[in-house]
Amino acid sequence: MCLAIPAKIISISENDNALQRMARVDFSGVIKDISLAYLPEAKVNDYVIVHAGLALSILDEDEARITLAAFAEMNNVQ
Repeated sequence: MCLAIPAKIISISENDNALQRMARVDFSGVIKDISLAYLPEAKVNDYVIVHAGLALSILDEDEARITLAAFAEMNNVQ
């Protein structure tokens, strides 16, 4: 089982090689660099699903907020 988490793209490092395109993302206050190799169409302010340092899909903002709220609620249940 894997856990893929939504994050908001805050900046992108462009590269001539699409496989080396990187983004800086915000996981609710935790900033990480991830690969955009699978999502050449991703842009700043998009929400993406991230697993193992790779952006796997783009989410709309409402769906991302619902998912993040569910994670926060699960964290409070502990």
